Amino acid sequence: MSDVPPASPASAVPPVSPQPTDCAAAFPAPPTQAVVLAGGQGSRLRPYTDDRPKPMVEIPGTGLPIIGHQLAWLAAEGVTDVVVSCGHLADVLQEWLARTPFPLRVTTVVEEEPLGRGGGLKYAARHLPYGDRPWYATNGDVWTRFPLREMAAFHEERGATATLALARPRIPWGVVETNEFGQVLDFIEAPPSPYPVNAGVYVFAPEFAALLPDLGDHERTTFPHLARERRLAGFPLPQGAYWRAIDTAKDLTEAARELAAQSAL
Repeated sequence: MSDVPPASPASAVPPVSPQPTDCAAAFPAPPTQAVVLAGGQGSRLRPYTDDRPKPMVEIPGTGLPIIGHQLAWLAAEGVTDVVVSCGHLADVLQEWLARTPFPLRVTTVVEEEPLGRGGGLKYAARHLPYGDRPWYATNGDVWTRFPLREMAAFHEERGATATLALARPRIPWGVVETNEFGQVLDFIEAPPSPYPVNAGVYVFAPEFAALLPDLGDHERTTFPHLARERRLAGFPLPQGAYWRAIDTAKDLTEAARELAAQSAL
């Protein structure tokens, strides 16, 4: 993979409000607000997550946790306001955010009781500064770089209520290619998945928050409902875009290896 994200965020500068243009009515400005879901326990990442939430696990060789890379990316894509939804070991994440400068405004919210992914997203969305504008959302365990503005344009062009980014991660096993007679033709190591997966990055229309459950998982309720009504879109990540979900210690190792390979170019 290529286009590995930089190791550290830009120095803090005051956020700049988008300026209107003559084309604003025909081409709505991309979102400037986002929610980051950062409440996961990350049990498969232990012992790294024994004393910190999953998004606070550092990408080896960068000196920055996963959420630090996300906030730097969001700022570079024009986002000025982020709501971080905390849960497991929330105080560790809140303390780090309080002492780390980023060129955007960060607000943290903590669920008093577990609300599920959909309920947590709805609760966090209530704290966005502009309830009548579209917004991004991202899972707190994703390390990625791709043009968010292109995704926002894709979302607008299709008139979608929600758009999810689609990735094709590499299958962690080698596969065997055969012909119709059952004869083995080739062995292929870690090919890309033939099916796209939810990349954990979203664009939502303003009305999407009202469709979320107060308690439960939106991927089992809201998304299927929107899909049946053809109001859910899928944006394929561009060729060469970097994407990795950090779920296990092996993912951390692979991320470090990819970073080292990119640095050597």
